[in-house]
Amino acid sequence: MNPANLAGARVLVTGAAGGAGAQIARAFHAAGSVVHVCDIDAQAVARWRQDQPDIAASVADVADRLAVDRLFDGLEAAGGLDVLVNNVGIAGPTAAAEHVALEDWDRTMAVNLGAHFLCCRRAIPTMKARGGGAIVNISSTSARTGLPLRLPYVVSKAAVLSLTTNLARELGPAGIRVNAILPGGIRGPRLEKVIANKAEALGVTPAAYERDLVGFISMRTLVEPADIAAMAVFLASPAARFVSGQLIGVCGNVEYEA
Repeated sequence: MNPANLAGARVLVTGAAGGAGAQIARAFHAAGSVVHVCDIDAQAVARWRQDQPDIAASVADVADRLAVDRLFDGLEAAGGLDVLVNNVGIAGPTAAAEHVALEDWDRTMAVNLGAHFLCCRRAIPTMKARGGGAIVNISSTSARTGLPLRLPYVVSKAAVLSLTTNLARELGPAGIRVNAILPGGIRGPRLEKVIANKAEALGVTPAAYERDLVGFISMRTLVEPADIAAMAVFLASPAARFVSGQLIGVCGNVEYEA
């Protein structure tokens, strides 16, 4: 039951041409999997194809049903799917609840929740046909703690937890395991942008806000993309064959988020 051995497993990682998703995809590839990544950013996908020619990549907005259907039609023609990592997500607006624009609310829900459902909807039949599989949804610690001025993001990520636990119950008899990873702050350009926006909204410097952020983490540190990737590979591996319906924090124990 080597968690680093997923030889031959067919894996899709969404929103994965950069950031933590890219690290997840590389980790599955290193474990022997046949990996496909998709991303809405055409330039990022082009760079990925150049830098990672051994990992297939396509441009897709997985919040769009027709785009998801095209993506999965291709995956099924290539042999199906064993593992789905619903990594795609956006930060959404930073604003007081009463100032959140409806279009920002709708887009955040469509990407952070709707895309997960659309991909699960297409992945489930092919996993059932292959005798089982694993779905890993990426949520957030803020789904548990709350995060002022980030209402659409937090609500969408909290809904992913219900999606996960309900699918785990429904799909368990078919041998499909469903789990969620709740990352804390992941080092990288996306978090830097979030910190800058939140600091501006609060009237403090980005450095001051980051110090406050880390102060509410028991281990006093942000996490690295590799930490999320390692958990995703474990949850998809035979070592986690009886792990399903679990909401697992990879965060250094976030106590509270300001």
